[in-house]
Amino acid sequence: MIPLDTSPRALAFRAAYDRQIRQRPGSANGGTIDRIGPLVRKIGFDGDGLLLYQGGASGGELDELIASQIEHFGKLDRQVEWKYYTYDEPADLPDRLAAAGFVPDEPECLLIGEVAELAGESPPPEGVTLREVTGRADLERMRAMEEAVWGVPHDWLPDALTRAITDDDPATVVLAEAGDQVVSGSWIRYYTGTEFASLWGGSTLPEWRGRGIYRSLVAHRARLAAERGYRYLQVDASPDSRGILARLGLLPVAVTVPYIWRPRGD
Repeated sequence: MIPLDTSPRALAFRAAYDRQIRQRPGSANGGTIDRIGPLVRKIGFDGDGLLLYQGGASGGELDELIASQIEHFGKLDRQVEWKYYTYDEPADLPDRLAAAGFVPDEPECLLIGEVAELAGESPPPEGVTLREVTGRADLERMRAMEEAVWGVPHDWLPDALTRAITDDDPATVVLAEAGDQVVSGSWIRYYTGTEFASLWGGSTLPEWRGRGIYRSLVAHRARLAAERGYRYLQVDASPDSRGILARLGLLPVAVTVPYIWRPRGD
């Protein structure tokens, strides 16, 4: 289990996140949003689903809610993720999801920090520059970098970021470049009507790691959030990035687990 910060400050951050982020439908980002009782159901432009649980269901009511979503996405022949937080009630929610056919994926750590504490100067290493981009050509260059890092197709990325840049919860995409080579890429989303912005991406080519590029991208995006009046930065972090984010001052306040249901034969 990922160790969490249970200080009063960390718990206050988590409470603000619950009120402002978990209790809002958010943006459809090119897809659709529906409320089904205590669930917010999002279907992305690619057809896959995301279920955000608001709490309050239990027993047979909860089982019926889970079953209805499986039926819905079964008819669509699309996969769906139930985003589970380890403090969600009831305590047997993971067992109920698993019994219905949802499979847990790798856990992530929810970290939150104050923008004012993260927005200090942290220049990139010599020879590297940071640049905010919007054009398709640059988003395609970012896609190529991501594919080089992860070794899997990222065909979806340029379309997703093109939509995100002009979304109701807009995004800013920031590239780190050495000459004409993209060595790292990231983005930040601003949640309209809240005090929160969130950090995404940050993949870096192997030969450029360990030089402070990721740290510089975090500080740059924190300054963008500060300019827009946001108070908090939030990240759903993998084990690879959790440590550096914690060292930068973000507090680990919760663990999330994506429970995935896929149609038979997928």
